[in-house]
Amino acid sequence: MEKNHVKDRLPDYLDNVLSQKEKNAVEQHLKECQVCRKELEELRILFKAMDEDHIEVPTERLKTNFEHALEREKNSMGKVVSITQEKTKSNWASNVLKVAASIALLVASFQMGGVFQKQKADENLLALQNESMQMKQTVMLSLMENQSASKRIQGVSYIEEFEDPDEAIIEALADRLLHDEHDNVRLTAFDALSKFTTSERVKEVFIQALENEKNPSIQIGIIQTLVQIQEKKAVGPMKKLLEQEDTQPFIKDQIKAGLPKII
Repeated sequence: MEKNHVKDRLPDYLDNVLSQKEKNAVEQHLKECQVCRKELEELRILFKAMDEDHIEVPTERLKTNFEHALEREKNSMGKVVSITQEKTKSNWASNVLKVAASIALLVASFQMGGVFQKQKADENLLALQNESMQMKQTVMLSLMENQSASKRIQGVSYIEEFEDPDEAIIEALADRLLHDEHDNVRLTAFDALSKFTTSERVKEVFIQALENEKNPSIQIGIIQTLVQIQEKKAVGPMKKLLEQEDTQPFIKDQIKAGLPKII
C-alpha cells in the first residue's frame, strides 16, 4: 500500500467500516509508516474534539483563595484587636474602625479578584472555542475531499456547526456542488449553501450550477431559490433552459412560473 494512499483510508479505519482485509492492510502499513501513524493520531484528536459537548472551566479556585484570605484575616484580627472594659472609648472606636477597614479591603479584593477571574475564564473559554471550531473546520474540509461519497456528505453536513462560515468553507461547498460526481453529494452541498444566499459568491455558484446541472431535484431547488431571492442574473440561464430540447417539461413549467417573479 502506497504511503500517499493510506491517509484516505484513515477516516474509514477510525469508523471501523473497512473490510477485514483492508483493515489488516492499513494496520500493517501503520506499523511501518511513522507519518501515517502521526496522521492517525491527529485525526483521533480532531474527531474527539468534534464530540465534546461542553468545556469545563475551573470555578473552585476563587472560592478557595477567598476562604484562605478570610481565615488569615480572622487570625490577624484575633491578635491585633482586643476590646476589654479596661480600654478607653477612643481606643475601642479606633479598633472597630481598623476591623471595618480590613473587612472592607478584603471584600473589595474579593470582588476585584472575581472580576479578573471571570475575565480570564471568559478569555480561556473563547480561546478553546476558537480552537475547537478550527479543528471542526479541518475535519470538515478533509472529509469533503475523501474518496468515499458518504464521507463527503458527512463533511458537508458539518456546515451546521458554523453560523458564519469563512471563504474556505464556501469554496469547498461550491466545489462539491459544481464538480462532485455523486448526485447526493451535490444535493447536500446545495442544501448547505442555500442557507447563505445573501453571499454574492453563493449566488454566482447557483447560477453556474443551473447552467450545467442535470439532476432534476437539484435543478428545481436552485430555480426555486433563485426565484425566492429574485436574482435577476438568473434570468438568462433560465431562458436558455427553456430553449433547450432536453430540458424536462416540469423543469420548464417551474421556470415559466418563476420568471415573472424576477423580471
